[in-house]
Amino acid sequence: MIWTPRATVATIVEQDGRFLFVDEVADGRRVLNQPAGHVDEREPILQAALRETIEETGWEVEITHLVGIYTYTNPDLITYYRFCYAARPLRQIPDAKLDHDIIGPVWLSLEELNARREQWRSPLVIKCVEDYIAGRRFPLDLVYEHPFTESV
Repeated sequence: MIWTPRATVATIVEQDGRFLFVDEVADGRRVLNQPAGHVDEREPILQAALRETIEETGWEVEITHLVGIYTYTNPDLITYYRFCYAARPLRQIPDAKLDHDIIGPVWLSLEELNARREQWRSPLVIKCVEDYIAGRRFPLDLVYEHPFTESV
């Protein structure tokens, strides 16, 4: 078996003490997650975070900081590397078409999120929020992405 880690992004969007989450169905179970998803081939990480946030919530955001880089290995032994960003909400797109497995966006306080612990998609859901609340903020240029060029 070849080990294939997964590069993912997540976005912490906070407004008036509430956080933007995604109510979705994953593996036949209703779960809560940050707007998050896989980085596509040749896609810049920041672009992936913006794209996933729109596709899963219908919200346009401005990425402001890197909150952290996290790893998680699920029970199926798949390892995820999550680049988690903080973002400021700009506007909600009226009648946005969300990804097929998305029930919808929800705004939750930390207390409401903790009350729904059994629905967290992974332990990274709360870890990212806790780090954000603790003030973890790193400049966006902490992550360097070398520009893609075709081989000569």
